[in-house]
Amino acid sequence: MASLFRDRTLGYSRRDSTTAAAAAAVSTMSLGSGATSSSRFSTSSSALTPLPSPFPDLTPSISTTDLRETAYEIFVASCRTSTGKALTYIPSNSSDRSPSPSPSASNSNSSSPSMQRSLTSTAASKMKKALGLRSSSSSGIKRTEGSPGSGGKPKKPVTIGELMRIQMKVSENFDSRIRRALLRITAGQVGRRIESTVLPLELLQQFKAADFTDQREYDAWQKRNLKVLEAGLLLHPHMPLDKSNTAAQRLRQIIQAALDRPIETGRNNESMQVLRTAVMALANRSSDGSVFDSCHWADGLPLNLRLYEILLEACFDINDEASIIEEVDELMDLIKKTWGILGLNQMLHNICFSWVLFNRYVATGQVDNDLLDAADSQLAEVAKDAKTTKDPAYAKILNSTLTAMLGWAEKRLLAYHDTFDAGNIESMPTIVSIGVSAARILVEDISNEYRRRRKGEVDVARSRIDTYIRSSLRTAFAQLMEKADSSRRASRHQPNPLPVLAILAKDVGEQASKEKEIFSPILKRWHPFAAGVAVATLHVCYGNELKQFVSGITELTPDAVQVLRAADKLEKDLVQIAVEDSVDSDDGGKAIIREMPPFEAEGAIANMVKDWIKMRIDRLKEWVDRNLQQEVWNPQANEGGFAPSAVEVLRIIDETLDAFFLLPIPMHPALLPDLMSGLDRCLQYYVSKAKSGCGSRNTYVPTMPALTRCTTATKLWKKKDKTLNTKRNPQVATINGDNSSGVLQLCERINTFHRIRTELEVLEKRIITLLRNSESAHVEDFSNGLGKKFEISPAACIEGIQQLSEALGYRIVFHDLSPVLWDGLYIGEPSSSRIEPFLQELEKNLTIISNTVNDRVRTRIIADIMKASFDGFLVVLLAGGPSRIFMQQDSQIIEDDFKSLKDVFWANGDGLPVDIINKYSTTVRDVLPLFRTDAESLIERFRRSTLETYGSSAKSRLPLPPTSGQWNPTEPNTLLRVLCYRNDDAASKFLKKTYNLPKKL
Repeated sequence: MASLFRDRTLGYSRRDSTTAAAAAAVSTMSLGSGATSSSRFSTSSSALTPLPSPFPDLTPSISTTDLRETAYEIFVASCRTSTGKALTYIPSNSSDRSPSPSPSASNSNSSSPSMQRSLTSTAASKMKKALGLRSSSSSGIKRTEGSPGSGGKPKKPVTIGELMRIQMKVSENFDSRIRRALLRITAGQVGRRIESTVLPLELLQQFKAADFTDQREYDAWQKRNLKVLEAGLLLHPHMPLDKSNTAAQRLRQIIQAALDRPIETGRNNESMQVLRTAVMALANRSSDGSVFDSCHWADGLPLNLRLYEILLEACFDINDEASIIEEVDELMDLIKKTWGILGLNQMLHNICFSWVLFNRYVATGQVDNDLLDAADSQLAEVAKDAKTTKDPAYAKILNSTLTAMLGWAEKRLLAYHDTFDAGNIESMPTIVSIGVSAARILVEDISNEYRRRRKGEVDVARSRIDTYIRSSLRTAFAQLMEKADSSRRASRHQPNPLPVLAILAKDVGEQASKEKEIFSPILKRWHPFAAGVAVATLHVCYGNELKQFVSGITELTPDAVQVLRAADKLEKDLVQIAVEDSVDSDDGGKAIIREMPPFEAEGAIANMVKDWIKMRIDRLKEWVDRNLQQEVWNPQANEGGFAPSAVEVLRIIDETLDAFFLLPIPMHPALLPDLMSGLDRCLQYYVSKAKSGCGSRNTYVPTMPALTRCTTATKLWKKKDKTLNTKRNPQVATINGDNSSGVLQLCERINTFHRIRTELEVLEKRIITLLRNSESAHVEDFSNGLGKKFEISPAACIEGIQQLSEALGYRIVFHDLSPVLWDGLYIGEPSSSRIEPFLQELEKNLTIISNTVNDRVRTRIIADIMKASFDGFLVVLLAGGPSRIFMQQDSQIIEDDFKSLKDVFWANGDGLPVDIINKYSTTVRDVLPLFRTDAESLIERFRRSTLETYGSSAKSRLPLPPTSGQWNPTEPNTLLRVLCYRNDDAASKFLKKTYNLPKKL
């Protein structure tokens, strides 16, 4: 697109032509009249590169030279006067002027006063000032027809008429011949207006072959006039011609014959009479049959406009083609005198002059912005005219002219990034203005569709600018893509080359900044949100490319992250520009922002990172399953007393955290909670899996036997009957067959959970350090601990330690030491089956455990074993089955044994603290006094407690209280059990009478 506008050299000006060169060119004109005009001026014309004329084509047989000569004839004829006195004046500074011969001065009696007025530089052109045009580098006051300094006597001052001859590049001989002819015509038609004369016909009447240098020149002159008659009367008449018009048919035959064989002119012969008859019949036609006071031979469209265009072009300095002469005011007054012959008015003049100014700007290389500004100013007058008339002929000319101007402007504005640069940016506002003005006139004043709609619904200027912005930026974006692709290929051998879309994002950001700084301020005159439209267009273009890129991403790669980060930065920059540009809009820029669907680059990165996290977590979970199945839980074989699998899990977690913070993403703080949650769940899963199958407190507590009563007859026991008739928990057998839940194995599991819990605190501190070193972290990311701590796995470790510690205690007491507790303690005579064997075995287990478990969890485990021992002691006393009976005097033995049990855990002050021992022994201490109480008192306390519990419904019959397992000296079930195991007749009779309890199971 750049070549469309930059096909000329910036800064080039044709003003370097010197006055001497101009004079030499004019002098050449007078060297011989035999040379044709086309050959005399072809060199000068070839320098211009104008646009095709917007006016319809004329017959191909009429050349530009023919039209120029005809236009000059019309100009001279229109400016003639019936007075014979020339109006010539000589300014006081005439010595500064180059003398100019005026061979036509002898014919001044046929020239108007304005034609004969000499040129002056005393006053600047009002028209040029109004149009903002600069002064010509070679004013008309310095023009000569001879070479400066060539000597000779002083010449007369150059007149306006002489200036026009020079400007239109007409030879002196040609000019002299016209003036002679006009003098004869005037003499023969005194009192008639020039508009009532068909000038080509009269010229043919006045001259014969002898008036020309040679036959060739005469033939060319005759053919030109006949072609002009053909064009004005037959091809482009003022009024449409009927095909059956006999005058038209006759004139066509005459012209065709004359073109093949020239007719004799210069006299009143038959051939001229026939020609005159046909011509005048056509020139004097009217629609209503009335007689015209003027002839219509050059006022048909588009012939009149083409002739007038040539006259207007004479306003440009032949020495400086981009500059209008200083005498344009006077010259324009004379040119307007041709309106009568050409059938023009001010509106048609405005549209023609706008085109001529605009076309001259284009033709001279688009370097003189004054011409462009003048064309824009003149176009404003056209806009006013367009609203005052609905003439279809005018509308047709207006449409073709504005379409040509708009087409040229839009060719540049639809790709204005290629068109404009630092060297020509100053022309952009005027080109935009011309384009918008032309489009507005075409739409508002010519378009029927627009008239059918409410004008308030169409903002032509804003719509056009919107189109220019979007079109140009789409083109610019395509070029940026090619540039980015080239940059990528050029850097493919370099280390870590940037991906194409990352390069493109940077280039698009720079393009947006350039748009905001250079182009948007210009376009904002017509579109209040030009910058917003621009960045929205770039956003959509880049978004389409990004969408395709993201759809092809299958994993988190450095290239993908680079592209998405670059896209995220670009989007923030574009949105910022749009918001700033729309700050004064009614909707606060919402409409523009709606045109910018989010890239969701951060979301894409986040999704890929989440996929990465999920992959890592799933892999870790699989590892946990596989390795826990192989774990032996042997503290003697494992260094440190904890499982190697836990060490490996912690190492994997540490590596995962390192890998996460090495990801080149801008959102570590935002995605860290997802990673932490996954790792947290994995550790919880590890703990849950590691403790599964190890049982709990309830796993080892045996099922309590049914209640029985005792009698004195059962006091004596035989050795063979000393077996404990109780139901063991069925889970115990299963667990006992699994070495993984042995005492040492349970100790290692507890150690492992404690190690994990300790290492989690270290990991949390390390995470904070990694987060601080992350470039994406902010102060607020450290304001709370959410997402940076392990939430469920520490609790799972604590819960696991608690569960396994209780399980260990109850396993030792109710399973491992069952032979000396369940099967030995107080079987038969309490005095002969006391607690010492149990204590011995218990101390052995306590020693092993103390040497195995971590110091930080040892106290808890010992305390749980103590609690299990106290519970076991009470279960023996209150639910030991019919093989155990107690007398009131046995209470001292029981109390002494319990004291010995507590001493084991106190260990002369080296064991558990006294307060912990007292805390867990409270229940036993409260229950033991019941064994010192007589049966009658126990029965009474039982009655009272039952009535308090069940109310008046228990008065008729005491209900059997359920077993709660929560022993309490005031609880009915606890009191009842003491009675059941009391070797006392009163107790036995009460149980028999009240509940009919059996003596044995």
